Amino acid sequence: MKTTIKYILSCLILLAFSSCQDTLSEHPEGSYDEATYFDSQEHAEMAIYGILSSLSENTHYGWYEMATPASDDTYFTSRTYNDNGIHDIVHYNTTATNSVIEKLWQMKYQALDRAIRTIDGIESMSDFNSNSNVRALAGEARFLRAFIAFDLVKAWGDVPYPTESTSSYEQAFCPRTDREIIYDHIEQDLDAAIEYLPWASASTSPERVTAGAAHALMMRVLMQRAGYSLKMDGTISRPSDNERTKLFTKVTEHWKAIEEQGYHGFFDGGYDGFFKALSYGTLNSKESLWEIAMLQEQGRRNGSAWGIYNGPSVAEPTGIPSNEASAYMGRTNAFFIVVPEWKDFYEATDVRRDINICTYQYRWNAETRQHTKNERGNTGWYVGKWRREWMNPTVWNKNINYGDINFVALRYSDMVLLAAEAYNELGQPAKSWELISRVRTRAMASPVDASSFAKVYAKAKSTRNPSFIDDGTEQGKVRQALYFERAFELCFEGVRKYDLLRWGCLHDALKLFGETSVVNKKNLAYPGYKNFLPGHSELQPIPLKEIQSNSALKGINNPGY
Repeated sequence: MKTTIKYILSCLILLAFSSCQDTLSEHPEGSYDEATYFDSQEHAEMAIYGILSSLSENTHYGWYEMATPASDDTYFTSRTYNDNGIHDIVHYNTTATNSVIEKLWQMKYQALDRAIRTIDGIESMSDFNSNSNVRALAGEARFLRAFIAFDLVKAWGDVPYPTESTSSYEQAFCPRTDREIIYDHIEQDLDAAIEYLPWASASTSPERVTAGAAHALMMRVLMQRAGYSLKMDGTISRPSDNERTKLFTKVTEHWKAIEEQGYHGFFDGGYDGFFKALSYGTLNSKESLWEIAMLQEQGRRNGSAWGIYNGPSVAEPTGIPSNEASAYMGRTNAFFIVVPEWKDFYEATDVRRDINICTYQYRWNAETRQHTKNERGNTGWYVGKWRREWMNPTVWNKNINYGDINFVALRYSDMVLLAAEAYNELGQPAKSWELISRVRTRAMASPVDASSFAKVYAKAKSTRNPSFIDDGTEQGKVRQALYFERAFELCFEGVRKYDLLRWGCLHDALKLFGETSVVNKKNLAYPGYKNFLPGHSELQPIPLKEIQSNSALKGINNPGY
């Protein structure tokens, strides 16, 4: 069960280091003087929790971040109206005044500033060079800065990237930094994190960063850097072939480090067991290389919306005494609906199908005081990886809108598939097939290679053939296999959109499903593919308030905004 940092997250208001906002108000009681704060390992660790608290807020990874990676595996609901918030983001109808994008921007820069302060503070401590525990904390801070910076680049491209903390309002604003420079900084931070951090073991909580997590994030960063992205001039391009080869080679080196260390691997309870354990609150660092910890506290809008705003719909119990409410599941809002065609693409034996896609909802029977399971038609199936019914009953009704399910930011199977992709791009498809088959056989699906490729993916290709990925060579076959397998394995976990972006086919993938999906025959049209504009929709808009406040941006937003 969750026993590590959960209890600490409730105390993080004490990390009121001065910022550009703080300088405009009186020094708050109970805060610390930054100049003298980093005088102990305990204080250094509290600073780490301060960064983590920014990530776990409901306006960040607790909820809002859930909407930004919408792609070809989900559509939203029949609510396709403009809301200047979540719905518009999912439907690629975002503007510079979107309230959710504005808050995400704010939270990421809050976390970035905390990370900068923490790194500077810890690495200035007198025992930094001699105390391995202090160096490990510096490694965590470096990792977290890299993670946040990577978020900014993925979503907004070239962004302001301060390298020093802000102590005045005037210092808070800076011009854009070219993303290649930011990528260099990210890699430097992760190199330091790898040097400073210990490896995980069976006794390690995945809520704390380890060397394996740093290697894993580096793999993801290098793969994204090697792919396509939208530039400020409106063009979409990727690095040269020579540079891509260097990046793919680095990916395999970090993969070898994870493999040679030998601890990380698939969850012992299988694919289905992994997600059931995650919903229940069980911590296991073998497959989860890093999780963002969540804790719902009474009376606060924090905690996790995972399993609440996604997962099957659960009707709120009515007509029961308040002292009996804890005996029932509570409710889930279930905003996210899956593109139903994906369900048909799995092999019958593949356990991922019925975990990933949930075909039922829970209605409430007031007479019997029971939730009853009801199957739904294929235009109303739910994201299934996080479910109220799998949660520990002791937390069912802490808050009907939030819970305690962590967000798994880095998972071992993602790294297996990234390594498969890198080896393929380096001309080693045989190694790629072996790695893809590892992921498939864990899920009780058949292994795959060049000779069985056509048979394994026949059902998917018969109706949704991704012709924008050429399968005329063995390398091309691996690329198409990864197009399907990364969706089968990692759908709804926040990586699909960025896979499609770096492959240069996000719009094509949206269109492939958008024009042919059954939802369009039910007047529930998935609007994303219609709204998506190549050379524009690949990036989010910088919030208008930032454009207006930061003169260093010269009034220029991302292309098309």
